[in-house]
Amino acid sequence: MNAFLLGILSSLITSALLLTLSLLRASRPLWWLTSACSWFTGTGLRRVYRRQSAAEQNMSQDLARARWIKVMAGRGNILTREAFAPLWSGDLSPASVQILLPDPDTSHNSWLDRRSEDVARFDPGFTPGLLRSQVRSNINYLAQAAGAQRNIRLHNYNLPHTCRVIATDKVAYLTFYSDNTHGRNSPCLYVRAPGLLYTIALQQFDTAWMNSTITPTTTPSAGGPS
Repeated sequence: MNAFLLGILSSLITSALLLTLSLLRASRPLWWLTSACSWFTGTGLRRVYRRQSAAEQNMSQDLARARWIKVMAGRGNILTREAFAPLWSGDLSPASVQILLPDPDTSHNSWLDRRSEDVARFDPGFTPGLLRSQVRSNINYLAQAAGAQRNIRLHNYNLPHTCRVIATDKVAYLTFYSDNTHGRNSPCLYVRAPGLLYTIALQQFDTAWMNSTITPTTTPSAGGPS
């Protein structure tokens, strides 16, 4: 009888382990497990995208619900893609939009140049001055797309390129840059407020904003969160 019960018990344990492994292979149950762990630790981490580009669809939904938006990017390509298109067309109208991009007109040996040198080590097509040119093109795009909207402010910064932050009043997408891959290929953390990682994301943005300069091609507007 004991052998029979042990056989049933071992079968149940094996089935439970297989079910658990199959659930962990699926993305949404794994997100649920991550959320449960973050609730205990207070980090606010809800999801981890293997690549930041995979987060854009969910990002669009969060931007549509935002009261305010803050973006700190190392290049700004995300701002020209579909996730932000409703913002430039006027379909979205948050109270405040603050955007930080690197200053493409700083002297040589700036932090922008240092990031460019890092990228050139693993991307042979990345020539000197290319990153400056790409940032400048994105600034010109934003100046044209958002020039008539007074709730949008664009600033430049000259600080280390350590991360990308896209934050709203409820969530933040946080990508830490690596020196051996493009930002688009780096993992992206999805965090919610309140939480430690959400607070860190806002601190990163606010520190850079306080040390930034107004982009000459845009018209600054008052108000909005700092």
